[in-house]
Amino acid sequence: MLLQRLAPQFAIGLTVAICNLISLPIDRAAPVQFALQPTILSQVSAAMPSPFLFDSAADFSEGFAAVRVADRFGYIDRSGSWAIDVSPDFDGISAFSQQRAVIRANNISGYIDTMGTVIIDPQYLSANSFRDGLAAVRMGTKYGYINLAGELEIEPQFDLASDFSQQLAAVKIDDRYGFIDRQGRFAIVPQFEDAWSFADDRAPVRSGNQWGYIDREGKMAIAPQFDGAFTFADGMGRIRKGAQWGYVDASGTLKIAPQFDFAMDFSDGFAAVLVGNKWGYIDRNGALVIPAQFDFAADFSEGLAAVQIDRQHGFIDSSGSFVIPPSFSNVGKFSEGFAWVQTEGKYGFIDREGRFLTN
Repeated sequence: MLLQRLAPQFAIGLTVAICNLISLPIDRAAPVQFALQPTILSQVSAAMPSPFLFDSAADFSEGFAAVRVADRFGYIDRSGSWAIDVSPDFDGISAFSQQRAVIRANNISGYIDTMGTVIIDPQYLSANSFRDGLAAVRMGTKYGYINLAGELEIEPQFDLASDFSQQLAAVKIDDRYGFIDRQGRFAIVPQFEDAWSFADDRAPVRSGNQWGYIDREGKMAIAPQFDGAFTFADGMGRIRKGAQWGYVDASGTLKIAPQFDFAMDFSDGFAAVLVGNKWGYIDRNGALVIPAQFDFAADFSEGLAAVQIDRQHGFIDSSGSFVIPPSFSNVGKFSEGFAWVQTEGKYGFIDREGRFLTN
């Protein structure tokens, strides 16, 4: 995600997912000088300095996590050391992807490398992270794609454009969605009212008022029959009929009948589901293996899942037991061994044992 001057939060994306930035408030504070020293993992105690060092923080990606202190941005590494300082002129930065991170200055986006050097000057009205060597960018009112060197690979011509996945990208042109290849040629001609990205050789598409799935040849693999359908994850496609949610496999077989009030994608073999007003987790057979007892439940990542009870967030394991008790106002997912946590508007990082990165 792009670190903006907004707190990170759980979100559901759309077909075109413009990078989320960590950014500053509208009113910029005076620049501050960083004096962060290399840090170590240690158990938090009342006698120790606060481990909540940051005003914003994002997940680790490619060895770095984007953070904000007052109105300045930078990146820490997995040792907790301040690793990359960036220009004070930036008002937003993203996580790294393919050794590139989106930066924003005066609402115009560009890219830096892992040294913090601007390698693609800010010039785009919006910019996505790189995927498969290409990134969707907006120039004027149209979207195109650039390569890692900042060269225009696919001319701006689309009304909307998504990231590449399985060598194809969903794009919108003349009020219809189709899929292009890496040369910008239509592999699947625009014909759908909406579309999501490919995964497991299936892409959700809307035809009329119903959703189905196509294969990479553009053939309808699962006939339009759902009121909602989402990208496959862990071999399962999340679908909605009426107000109830369930799952199909790649053949179109209804593996878990629509029965939940809301549902998340499968991850690590589990999916968070809403039963009434409480969240729990099902396995791939649809069995409720972790009872619905949480006020919110996020995807499993690296063996742990963030859950909320009484406005406090913690982490459970696959048995449903708390590994890290609910004691934070907000949390991220575990990525590369760490998760950001928030308390009283400040952010820090913990490892899977609940130990803090502190200076």
